[in-house]
Amino acid sequence: MPIEVLLLVIVAVTVAVVAVVYAVRAAKRSTPPPPRPAPHDPFANTGDSTAGDPRAIKAGDMIDWGTERTWIRGTLRLSEGGYDWAEHFLEVEGGKRWLSVEEDPDVELALWSGRPDLDLTPHGKKIELEGVVYRLEEKGSGSYRSEGTTGLKPQGGFDYADYESDDGLLLAFERFDHGSWEVSTGTKVAPGTFTIYPGS
Repeated sequence: MPIEVLLLVIVAVTVAVVAVVYAVRAAKRSTPPPPRPAPHDPFANTGDSTAGDPRAIKAGDMIDWGTERTWIRGTLRLSEGGYDWAEHFLEVEGGKRWLSVEEDPDVELALWSGRPDLDLTPHGKKIELEGVVYRLEEKGSGSYRSEGTTGLKPQGGFDYADYESDDGLLLAFERFDHGSWEVSTGTKVAPGTFTIYPGS
């Protein structure tokens, strides 16, 4: 092969390689980089309602009641015969309060206050307290798992008895690990009454 032809072949191959490299670089420059993920709002409401999903509440979450804000210090996951519900302990001063969340089949919420001033036990089908008559709704025994700060062991057993008045006021008795009965009074809470801000 004459030297001139060989030089032409080398030049043609070099030009082709340079053209390919240039085309690849140009294509890379014209392709925009993948979009960065949008910043995530850790306080965004992501539940079934505009106030968040109460079934997903956990220790560390913040609850905004509109007039006050509280934090969930701990949670009890309660179970009886395949039925599960939760009690979430609120950070408050001067007493013990918690929010119960049940699904039966709709989500039922109640806000409870501990009543250590009452010396009562769940006796009989009716109990009169402070002029209100409460009737026994259900009672039973089950197991619990403790998360965060609850004052209980990581897991154990409990007994309960729930009473309700004709106008919807609540009275509950609980005892954990064969301890003494704890009395509490409560009121039903409508979904959307509070806003849930998930903790980290």
